Amino acid sequence: MRKPLLFSACLMGLIGTTNAAEFFVAPAGDDAQPGTEAKPFATVQRAQQAVAPGDSVSIRGGTYRLTEAQIAKKKSIFAAITCLDKSGAPGKPITYRAYRDEQPVFDCSAVKPAGMRVSAFAITGSWLHLQGLEVTGVQVTIKTHTQSICFENNGSHNIYERLAMHDGQAIGLYSVRGSSNLFLNCDAWSNHDCTSEDGKGGNADGFGCHPTKGSMGNVFRGCRAWYNSDDGFDCIGAAEGVTLENCWAFYNGLDAAGAKLADGNGFKAGGYGSRKPGELPVPLPRHVIRGCLAVGNRASGFYANHHPGGCDWFNNTAFRNGINFNFLGRLADNLTDVPGSGHRIRNNVSFRSRGLVTSFKPEQNEADHNTFAPEMKLADRDFVSLDEKQLTLPRQANGDLPVITLLHPAAGSALLGAGVDAGLPGRGPKPDLGAFGR
Repeated sequence: MRKPLLFSACLMGLIGTTNAAEFFVAPAGDDAQPGTEAKPFATVQRAQQAVAPGDSVSIRGGTYRLTEAQIAKKKSIFAAITCLDKSGAPGKPITYRAYRDEQPVFDCSAVKPAGMRVSAFAITGSWLHLQGLEVTGVQVTIKTHTQSICFENNGSHNIYERLAMHDGQAIGLYSVRGSSNLFLNCDAWSNHDCTSEDGKGGNADGFGCHPTKGSMGNVFRGCRAWYNSDDGFDCIGAAEGVTLENCWAFYNGLDAAGAKLADGNGFKAGGYGSRKPGELPVPLPRHVIRGCLAVGNRASGFYANHHPGGCDWFNNTAFRNGINFNFLGRLADNLTDVPGSGHRIRNNVSFRSRGLVTSFKPEQNEADHNTFAPEMKLADRDFVSLDEKQLTLPRQANGDLPVITLLHPAAGSALLGAGVDAGLPGRGPKPDLGAFGR
């Protein structure tokens, strides 16, 4: 596994503070209590009232069965069950974390406010660190176009770490406003909106990041998305670039029984739907997708999604997707589809698919040292393992992705040392091709 890039926001959660207080929340707690370990609060919302910059909230394990009466904020059609709008400060983040090795689970299945979009956690505060929380069962109640969300970020300098979002109708983690946020080692799986529109789940991605103008420096690292009814990672409509590194997307657009649902792209980087040319951001953002893995997604593993500009695609591996790499672009009119241009495409591996690469003209991009165009003839023996069951192995004790051998280059493979320096640390001047290697 390659070394992660440095990210300054990681450091803010590790800086010690003096005179910091620790509050506690537990399923059997009481919001009338003082929030101590012996007499904990019942809700995170109550804990937020007590904290100040530098303080922490330790959330005990067990299931928190949330109710509509606990909705903290309603505005227009939006309902936030827990609303974190109090900020920490530089060097003094407010931390909301699972207590020790315990697992707090927030079950939102009973929260069904009629005609409202539900967010389990709506975060507008900045300098926050959420760690080790699990959300399940978030509902959709609107039959027309809509969405619900497990964790909704609209703050800056936040860290979302080791979060689990699953078995609901909502997007796992959704970010629109805010800069310099790190989404680290989070999992989103089996989220399917079976209520709105056609019920196929076209608004339930694992992770969605659609930053507004000025919302810069957002990074997803070490995250996994699988069996989400729409896409694994989606950056459509972004006004600023997003970085996706060392992330895995697999089996999106399908359910666990293999039924076809909505779009089903692993990584959807860019595009603006039907917006008019004058509505597109200037300059167009350049997303970065590096060291990522896409396996068995219904549509494309890596998809430029009609993006009218270029993105960076370095050291990614695609295996057994509908199309492994799809660089479909658009002209400046945002109407006419063309093969993508302006991309930087290096050290990528494409193996086993009805389309190893599509909408791709090498001369229109900076493309080299990939296993396609010209195609490198690969065989099973080029990889240590093709066992996809490894994808859902438990994470390591520190939250990192599991150590696997799936799609790692085997001894004697043509992938070894066949790459070029693409700026990824720990790779050397002649790195191996793909997401796994030296």
